[in-house]
Amino acid sequence: MIEIDPNYVPAPIEHKEVFGITFEQGRNELVIDEHFFDNIVTENKEIPDSAKMDLAISMITLKYTQSNSVCYVKGGQAIGIGAGQQSRIHCTRLAGSKADNWWLRQSPQVLGLQFLDKIGRADRDNAIDLYIGEDYMDVLADGAWENIFKVKPEVFTREEKRAWLDKNTDVALGSDAFFPFGDNVERAHKSGVKYIAQPGGSIRDDHVIATCNKYGIAMAFTGIRLFHH
Repeated sequence: MIEIDPNYVPAPIEHKEVFGITFEQGRNELVIDEHFFDNIVTENKEIPDSAKMDLAISMITLKYTQSNSVCYVKGGQAIGIGAGQQSRIHCTRLAGSKADNWWLRQSPQVLGLQFLDKIGRADRDNAIDLYIGEDYMDVLADGAWENIFKVKPEVFTREEKRAWLDKNTDVALGSDAFFPFGDNVERAHKSGVKYIAQPGGSIRDDHVIATCNKYGIAMAFTGIRLFHH
Protein backbone atom coordinates (compact mmCIF):
# COMPACT_ATOMS: atom_id res chain seq x y z
CA MET A 1 0.00 0.00 0.00
CA ILE A 2 1.33 3.42 -0.99
CA GLU A 3 0.23 6.47 0.93
CA ILE A 4 0.34 9.88 -0.77
CA ASP A 5 1.82 12.80 1.13
CA PRO A 6 -0.79 15.58 0.78
CA ASN A 7 1.87 18.17 1.61
CA TYR A 8 4.24 17.13 -1.18
CA VAL A 9 5.28 19.97 -3.51
CA PRO A 10 6.91 18.98 -6.84
CA ALA A 11 10.19 20.60 -7.82
CA PRO A 12 9.77 23.68 -10.03
CA ILE A 13 12.28 22.31 -12.57
CA GLU A 14 11.73 18.93 -14.25
CA HIS A 15 14.65 16.83 -15.54
CA LYS A 16 14.77 14.14 -18.21
CA GLU A 17 17.83 12.25 -19.46
CA VAL A 18 18.00 10.98 -23.04
CA PHE A 19 21.15 9.11 -24.14
CA GLY A 20 23.29 10.94 -21.63
CA ILE A 21 21.87 14.39 -22.34
CA THR A 22 19.85 16.03 -19.59
CA PHE A 23 16.93 18.25 -20.53
CA GLU A 24 15.43 20.70 -18.07
CA GLN A 25 12.20 22.66 -18.18
CA GLY A 26 9.92 24.46 -15.81
CA ARG A 27 7.03 22.44 -14.44
CA ASN A 28 3.73 22.99 -16.28
CA GLU A 29 1.66 24.74 -13.62
CA LEU A 30 -0.52 26.59 -16.07
CA VAL A 31 -3.72 27.98 -14.56
CA ILE A 32 -6.60 27.59 -16.99
CA ASP A 33 -9.40 29.89 -15.83
CA GLU A 34 -12.10 32.01 -17.45
CA HIS A 35 -9.53 34.66 -18.43
CA PHE A 36 -7.40 32.16 -20.34
CA PHE A 37 -9.54 32.80 -23.43
CA ASP A 38 -9.74 36.61 -23.28
CA ASN A 39 -7.64 37.23 -26.40
CA ILE A 40 -10.34 36.65 -29.02
CA VAL A 41 -8.91 37.47 -32.45
CA THR A 42 -11.94 36.81 -34.67
CA GLU A 43 -14.87 39.02 -35.67
CA ASN A 44 -17.14 36.89 -33.47
CA LYS A 45 -16.11 37.84 -29.92
CA GLU A 46 -18.82 35.88 -28.12
CA ILE A 47 -17.59 32.88 -26.11
CA PRO A 48 -20.21 32.10 -23.43
CA ASP A 49 -19.23 30.62 -20.07
CA SER A 50 -20.39 27.16 -21.13
CA ALA A 51 -18.05 27.28 -24.13
CA LYS A 52 -15.19 28.55 -21.97
CA MET A 53 -15.73 25.52 -19.73
CA ASP A 54 -15.57 23.23 -22.75
CA LEU A 55 -12.44 24.98 -24.03
CA ALA A 56 -10.85 24.61 -20.58
CA ILE A 57 -11.61 20.88 -20.66
CA SER A 58 -9.94 20.67 -24.07
CA MET A 59 -6.86 22.47 -22.73
CA ILE A 60 -6.58 20.21 -19.69
CA THR A 61 -6.96 17.15 -21.90
CA LEU A 62 -4.25 18.40 -24.26
CA LYS A 63 -1.94 19.08 -21.32
CA TYR A 64 -1.73 15.33 -20.70
CA THR A 65 -2.11 14.03 -24.27
CA GLN A 66 0.80 13.09 -26.51
CA SER A 67 1.63 15.85 -28.98
CA ASN A 68 0.60 16.72 -31.63
CA SER A 69 -2.98 16.86 -30.31
CA VAL A 70 -6.40 18.33 -31.00
CA CYS A 71 -9.44 17.85 -28.77
CA TYR A 72 -13.16 18.38 -29.50
CA VAL A 73 -15.44 19.00 -26.49
CA LYS A 74 -19.19 19.40 -26.12
CA GLY A 75 -21.40 19.65 -23.06
CA GLY A 76 -18.55 19.17 -20.61
CA GLN A 77 -17.03 16.04 -22.16
CA ALA A 78 -14.30 15.29 -24.65
CA ILE A 79 -15.94 13.75 -27.72
CA GLY A 80 -12.92 13.37 -29.99
CA ILE A 81 -9.16 13.38 -29.44
CA GLY A 82 -6.51 13.17 -32.14
CA ALA A 83 -3.10 12.63 -30.54
CA GLY A 84 0.45 11.84 -31.58
CA GLN A 85 -0.06 12.61 -35.26
CA GLN A 86 2.62 13.90 -37.63
CA SER A 87 0.68 16.97 -38.73
CA ARG A 88 -1.95 19.30 -37.32
CA ILE A 89 -4.53 18.50 -40.00
CA HIS A 90 -4.21 14.77 -39.29
CA CYS A 91 -4.95 15.52 -35.63
CA THR A 92 -7.98 17.57 -36.59
CA ARG A 93 -9.30 14.93 -38.97
CA LEU A 94 -8.80 12.05 -36.54
CA ALA A 95 -10.41 13.89 -33.64
CA GLY A 96 -13.20 15.12 -35.91
CA SER A 97 -14.03 11.62 -37.12
CA LYS A 98 -14.27 10.46 -33.50
CA ALA A 99 -16.52 13.40 -32.67
CA ASP A 100 -18.69 12.56 -35.67
CA ASN A 101 -19.01 8.95 -34.54
CA TRP A 102 -20.00 10.10 -31.06
CA TRP A 103 -22.78 12.22 -32.53
CA LEU A 104 -23.93 9.55 -35.00
CA ARG A 105 -24.36 7.14 -32.10
CA GLN A 106 -27.05 9.46 -30.75
CA SER A 107 -29.04 9.53 -33.98
CA PRO A 108 -32.58 8.07 -34.10
CA GLN A 109 -31.33 5.39 -36.50
CA VAL A 110 -28.79 4.11 -33.96
CA LEU A 111 -30.94 4.56 -30.86
CA GLY A 112 -33.70 2.61 -32.61
CA LEU A 113 -31.55 -0.47 -33.27
CA GLN A 114 -33.14 -3.58 -31.78
CA PHE A 115 -30.38 -5.88 -30.57
CA LEU A 116 -30.84 -9.48 -29.61
CA ASP A 117 -30.97 -9.92 -25.84
CA LYS A 118 -27.85 -12.10 -25.91
CA ILE A 119 -25.66 -9.40 -27.46
CA GLY A 120 -23.20 -7.99 -24.91
CA ARG A 121 -22.09 -4.39 -24.64
CA ALA A 122 -18.77 -4.82 -26.47
CA ASP A 123 -20.38 -6.66 -29.40
CA ARG A 124 -23.14 -4.05 -29.50
CA ASP A 125 -20.59 -1.23 -29.70
CA ASN A 126 -18.69 -2.99 -32.48
CA ALA A 127 -21.93 -3.53 -34.41
CA ILE A 128 -22.81 0.16 -34.09
CA ASP A 129 -19.36 1.19 -35.36
CA LEU A 130 -19.83 -1.00 -38.42
CA TYR A 131 -23.41 0.17 -38.94
CA ILE A 132 -22.49 3.88 -39.02
CA GLY A 133 -19.33 3.29 -41.07
CA GLU A 134 -18.52 2.31 -44.62
CA ASP A 135 -18.60 -1.43 -43.84
CA TYR A 136 -22.26 -1.47 -42.80
CA MET A 137 -23.00 -4.56 -44.91
CA ASP A 138 -20.87 -6.58 -42.48
CA VAL A 139 -23.81 -6.34 -40.06
CA LEU A 140 -26.70 -5.86 -42.51
CA ALA A 141 -26.06 -8.68 -44.98
CA ASP A 142 -28.43 -11.65 -44.96
CA GLY A 143 -27.00 -14.27 -42.64
CA ALA A 144 -25.24 -11.61 -40.55
CA TRP A 145 -27.93 -9.31 -39.21
CA GLU A 146 -29.95 -12.23 -37.84
CA ASN A 147 -27.12 -12.91 -35.34
CA ILE A 148 -27.20 -9.35 -34.03
CA PHE A 149 -30.60 -7.71 -34.44
CA LYS A 150 -34.20 -8.68 -33.79
CA VAL A 151 -35.28 -6.67 -36.83
CA LYS A 152 -33.12 -5.91 -39.87
CA PRO A 153 -32.19 -2.19 -39.76
CA GLU A 154 -32.48 0.10 -42.74
CA VAL A 155 -29.23 1.34 -44.25
CA PHE A 156 -28.06 4.58 -42.62
CA THR A 157 -27.36 6.42 -45.86
CA ARG A 158 -24.58 8.92 -46.40
CA GLU A 159 -27.15 11.68 -46.94
CA GLU A 160 -28.95 10.81 -43.71
CA LYS A 161 -25.69 10.77 -41.79
CA ARG A 162 -24.66 14.15 -43.19
CA ALA A 163 -28.06 15.62 -42.32
CA TRP A 164 -27.70 14.38 -38.73
CA LEU A 165 -24.10 15.60 -38.43
CA ASP A 166 -25.23 19.06 -39.52
CA LYS A 167 -27.37 19.22 -36.38
CA ASN A 168 -24.30 19.01 -34.14
CA THR A 169 -23.47 22.58 -33.12
CA ASP A 170 -21.65 24.63 -30.47
CA VAL A 171 -18.68 22.26 -30.31
CA ALA A 172 -15.45 23.58 -28.76
CA LEU A 173 -12.00 22.69 -30.06
CA GLY A 174 -8.57 23.06 -28.52
CA SER A 175 -5.17 22.59 -30.14
CA ASP A 176 -1.88 22.15 -28.30
CA ALA A 177 -0.02 24.21 -30.93
CA PHE A 178 -0.91 26.75 -33.58
CA PHE A 179 -2.92 25.94 -36.69
CA PRO A 180 -0.56 26.47 -39.65
CA PHE A 181 -3.35 26.54 -42.25
CA GLY A 182 -7.06 27.29 -42.47
CA ASP A 183 -7.77 23.70 -43.56
CA ASN A 184 -7.94 22.74 -39.89
CA VAL A 185 -10.78 25.20 -39.38
CA GLU A 186 -12.54 23.91 -42.50
CA ARG A 187 -12.45 20.36 -41.11
CA ALA A 188 -13.49 21.47 -37.62
CA HIS A 189 -16.48 23.34 -39.06
CA LYS A 190 -17.78 20.08 -40.57
CA SER A 191 -18.04 18.66 -37.05
CA GLY A 192 -20.00 21.57 -35.61
CA VAL A 193 -17.11 23.53 -34.08
CA LYS A 194 -18.08 27.07 -33.08
CA TYR A 195 -15.33 27.90 -30.57
CA ILE A 196 -11.57 27.38 -30.91
CA ALA A 197 -8.63 27.91 -28.57
CA GLN A 198 -5.08 27.62 -29.85
CA PRO A 199 -1.73 29.28 -29.09
CA GLY A 200 -1.49 31.35 -32.26
CA GLY A 201 1.86 32.42 -33.67
CA SER A 202 1.74 30.98 -37.17
CA ILE A 203 2.95 33.11 -40.08
CA ARG A 204 -0.48 32.34 -41.58
CA ASP A 205 -2.54 33.41 -38.56
CA ASP A 206 -4.36 35.88 -40.81
CA HIS A 207 -5.55 33.05 -43.08
CA VAL A 208 -6.67 30.94 -40.11
CA ILE A 209 -8.57 33.91 -38.65
CA ALA A 210 -10.18 34.65 -42.02
CA THR A 211 -11.38 31.05 -42.27
CA CYS A 212 -12.93 31.33 -38.81
CA ASN A 213 -14.63 34.56 -39.83
CA LYS A 214 -16.10 32.85 -42.88
CA TYR A 215 -18.02 30.47 -40.59
CA GLY A 216 -18.67 32.82 -37.67
CA ILE A 217 -16.35 30.84 -35.41
CA ALA A 218 -14.98 32.56 -32.31
CA MET A 219 -11.28 31.83 -31.78
CA ALA A 220 -9.05 32.76 -28.85
CA PHE A 221 -5.27 32.85 -28.94
CA THR A 222 -3.85 31.52 -25.65
CA GLY A 223 -0.18 32.24 -26.40
CA ILE A 224 0.72 28.98 -24.65
CA ARG A 225 1.76 25.70 -26.27
CA LEU A 226 0.77 22.54 -24.42
CA PHE A 227 3.23 20.06 -25.93
CA HIS A 228 3.59 16.77 -24.07
CA HIS A 229 6.37 14.43 -25.20
